Amino acid sequence: MTISKERKAELTAQFGKNATDTGNSKVQVAILTDRIKELTEHMKSHQKDYHTRRGLLMLVGKRRRLLSYIKKKDIVEYRELIRVLGIRDNIQ
Repeated sequence: MTISKERKAELTAQFGKNATDTGNSKVQVAILTDRIKELTEHMKSHQKDYHTRRGLLMLVGKRRRLLSYIKKKDIVEYRELIRVLGIRDNIQ
């Protein structure tokens, strides 16, 4: 259920300042979004997998906190990021 090295490098190159910029908040949100999509697909066929559900909810919470930080820091960057990733804007 983890993200492959190639996919992680691709997301880092797309959202980071350089190819090794994995600590950037935008890169972290992109990686979390990819993992959340994978786990959501898993949960569609395994509704009673409560351990995965808990992990999914923890990832969603972490992404929400990072998005809140990005929104507080730079609203234009935040809007561009959620548009590219296809995330709804529900952060207050």
